[in-house]
Amino acid sequence: MKATRLQFLSVLLTLVSVPLLPAQDAPKLSSAEPNLSLKMEIERAIAKGTKFLLSQQNAASGAWSDPEIPAFTALALSAIQGAPGRDPGAVPPENIRKGYAYLVSHAQPDGGIYEKGLGTYNTALSLMALMQSGDPAHIPVITGARRYLISIQNDFDTKGESDNVLDGGIGYAGNRPHSDLSNTMLSMEALYYAKKFLTDVAPQELQSTDLDWDAAISFVSRCQNSEKTVKELGGKTGLRKEDEGGFVYFPGDTKAGEVELPDGKVALRSYASMTYAGMLSFIYADMSPEDPRIKAALTWLGANYSLTENPGMGAQGLFYYYHTMAKALGITGMKKLTLANGEKIPWAEKLALQILEQQQQNGSWKNAGSNRWMEDNPILVTAYSLLALEHVYRTL
Repeated sequence: MKATRLQFLSVLLTLVSVPLLPAQDAPKLSSAEPNLSLKMEIERAIAKGTKFLLSQQNAASGAWSDPEIPAFTALALSAIQGAPGRDPGAVPPENIRKGYAYLVSHAQPDGGIYEKGLGTYNTALSLMALMQSGDPAHIPVITGARRYLISIQNDFDTKGESDNVLDGGIGYAGNRPHSDLSNTMLSMEALYYAKKFLTDVAPQELQSTDLDWDAAISFVSRCQNSEKTVKELGGKTGLRKEDEGGFVYFPGDTKAGEVELPDGKVALRSYASMTYAGMLSFIYADMSPEDPRIKAALTWLGANYSLTENPGMGAQGLFYYYHTMAKALGITGMKKLTLANGEKIPWAEKLALQILEQQQQNGSWKNAGSNRWMEDNPILVTAYSLLALEHVYRTL
């Protein structure tokens, strides 16, 4: 079946307009709604940020930032293409088409979209961007990228055993296959949308292979601090009550540091950006919002709510945190987040204001407190900020 541009776009609009979990108190917008002024501020900020991103594109190659990392270009394209008011049916201007041509030029024989490394990170984000392109000519690249992500799901076991805590997850691929929650979440996100996308435009591509979703859920579950996880890790770590329900980078390892316990074991500190990544992974796996693992994650997030830092990490990964927070809470349709004291806060409005306050005069954003995870790169951080604001805008 040859997909038409209209069919391609109709599927795309369905994907971006339907929440993944049942919406609760879904907002009904009107000219009199109380968030109209904030929405207008967000529109202006997005327009200004988009103008900055467009000014940073390499006119010759079509790439943004480091030409050896297609993910930067993919994030910039996704942010630009997701702006409110953009006509998804319009033919993209030449500079956007050039950006997509750059991504396509990095499609490898194995289906991945990368240059020298970071195969998972680059491919997952490029796949998401290509599904926003509106160009049916990209379907072969989309299907190849989907197959690549499925092929690198880890199974480290031999002799038929199934006891490796990293099984089911996905790492950076190449010479860095070690499973981690961030790459696993990005892969599950891209594969979730690709499956929905291809069901209508190229269903024959879905018949041969799929992610082992149960194995992926098991890996993600082992990244969540719980009594069950402690047992699965063979008692090598302990658990503090204040970490329960939150997530770490991969089973047995956290970027937020360890705390020594009275019994001599160490507790792995949970942190917010990975907790939202874990929650997103469960959502993409079509788990029920009543699942105790999702509820435990929301409880931890409510108890550790902050917008001035990435809880558990301080300034490190702050804008990645904003992005994952906006995605996770936005696609649930949740209007308010419940804090530990029972207070219910309008998370979308508060997050929007926090991001708006940090926009620079030239329209960009940059993490002033930390350069970890490349957040000193204004192109990357501006893309994170625009994507977060776009999720907030749709929520409002």
